[in-house]
Amino acid sequence: MTAVKQSVGCVKAATEVIGDKWTPQLLRFFINEEKVRFCQLQNLAEGINPRTLSARLDRLEEMGIVQKNSTTSAARCEYSLTQKGKDLMPIIVDMESWSNTYAPVAG
Repeated sequence: MTAVKQSVGCVKAATEVIGDKWTPQLLRFFINEEKVRFCQLQNLAEGINPRTLSARLDRLEEMGIVQKNSTTSAARCEYSLTQKGKDLMPIIVDMESWSNTYAPVAG
C-alpha cells in the first residue's frame, strides 16, 4: 500500500500546476516562444476570460513557473518561463502528442 501512496504523491505536485482547464493550454504557447504578452495569450487561448488569464498567470508566477517582465512600454509586460517552467515543457509536449493521437476529430 505504501508504493501506491508514493506514486500518487509523485504526480500531486505536477497536478497542482497543470491540473486545471487553462494552465496546460497557456503553457503550450511557450513551447515555441521565449516571451509571450498577455494579449497574445488571450488571443491564442480563445475564450479565456481576462480575469481567469490574469489569475492563472499570477498563480504560475507565485509557483515559480513563469516570470513577469516589464517591456519598454510601461503599460505592457511579457511573460517567460523560469527554469522550473522549462522543465514542465516535456510534459506539455507529451500531452499535446497524446491529444493529437487520441482526441476525437471534429467534423
